[in-house]
Amino acid sequence: MGNEKADRELASAFDAQAARFERAPVQSDPAALGRLVAFAALSRAAHVLDAGCGPGLVAEALLSAGCAVTGVDLSEEMIRRARERCARFGGRARFEKCALEDLPMAAVFDAAVSRFVVHHVPDPLAFLRSQVARVRPGGIVLVYDHTTDPDPERARWHLAIERARDRTHARNLTPGELIDHCARAGLVDLALEEEPFELDFDEWFDRGTPGMEKAEVRRMAEGGRARGMEPIARPDGGLSFRCYREMVRGVRPR
Repeated sequence: MGNEKADRELASAFDAQAARFERAPVQSDPAALGRLVAFAALSRAAHVLDAGCGPGLVAEALLSAGCAVTGVDLSEEMIRRARERCARFGGRARFEKCALEDLPMAAVFDAAVSRFVVHHVPDPLAFLRSQVARVRPGGIVLVYDHTTDPDPERARWHLAIERARDRTHARNLTPGELIDHCARAGLVDLALEEEPFELDFDEWFDRGTPGMEKAEVRRMAEGGRARGMEPIARPDGGLSFRCYREMVRGVRPR
């Protein structure tokens, strides 16, 4: 997103993991998708830009609520799956394989949404500003991502684990950084809602693009903790993480 090499790496990684990604509980949970739609509070006639749309899970939830959606993603396989998933919505659903920056700058959308994208972006502020620029005055921007610990040492440990499991990971923001970036991007009337969630280590690792062996990453994971990535040893011998995700909603000033 703005860096050709990084964009190619992201596209390749998500082409490869698309099937697992689409089935992942953290991605496909209908209750979480319903909460996102409710938090967005969009009109049924809204035309929404889904930036980093993946296999169309968020788009499907918004389309089911009556919106029209234009989704963009770098991954050809994700776009194929999004088109297939949302075909029943006809002309209200449109998906394009491209970077957000490739869309015209004209502010034609009533809202822009991104979910689990910011932690892959080298420059989150530029990414948010690109969304704001494509939303009409008075329109909504909603960013949704999992976050890290405000303590720098714990955040570094969290980052090391994320990058060992996924070579395309850039950095998780803290909740404060996420809302600050939205303010710096020009949004007003900001609202934040936090949700705890759990990740199963094996499911999480197996759909990644690891740079280290699984057993080694698990040893790393068991050796520290952070707000946003707290390891929990289960009685069955498995490992889970207690995590947090934030939804931030803001308005482009009129």
